[in-house]
Amino acid sequence: MLDLLLPLRCAVCARVGEALCAACRDLFVRLAPPLCARCGSPGAWPVRRCAECAGRRLAFASARAALVYDKRARSFVSAWKERSQRRLAAVAAELAAEVVARPAVAVLTFVPADAERTLKRGHRPAEALARELGRLWQLPVEELVGRVRSVERQRGLGLKDRRANVAGVFVPARASPSRVCLVDDVYTSGATAATAASALRKGGARHVEVVTLARAVR
Repeated sequence: MLDLLLPLRCAVCARVGEALCAACRDLFVRLAPPLCARCGSPGAWPVRRCAECAGRRLAFASARAALVYDKRARSFVSAWKERSQRRLAAVAAELAAEVVARPAVAVLTFVPADAERTLKRGHRPAEALARELGRLWQLPVEELVGRVRSVERQRGLGLKDRRANVAGVFVPARASPSRVCLVDDVYTSGATAATAASALRKGGARHVEVVTLARAVR
């Protein structure tokens, strides 16, 4: 009865049938080399540091994403995060694992969700993505990062304000293994990933990799 009243629709084009139709899945822009070795930004040739991350002190060794965060990817992420289509976490993990290689780490962890947004959404997208990736990559998932306060939404903020907004918001939740992969849904400026990775380093991690579903490309 529910299927008749509320048929499953594509998160991007709203076509009835699947959570993500094959046509929209094929139209996602995958991130492929050449990439910046540090932050994963695409470019004309491979570099160790690109204009986006050169001169920045980043606590992670590398960041990789599967998709360009364009209009189509934003629609998918919005349906997943803001419209509580929780089944899309498994689809997101499949998309990420198709592009991003399994990291050589001991454990996966995730950027902890903001408590106020969790109440509104009813789920934790980054944690769900980490757990689905853990299943696909056969890696354990542990809660290693804690959040000490809520912050203003990063959307619409400039790079300097993004860094200030998340400064000091994450702390170690427990001792971290030496090699950890930090999972989040979207890499925009890298401010959130860098701050969470710093908390992991304070908790004992020596090598932190970042994996996200999508990445903003400038």
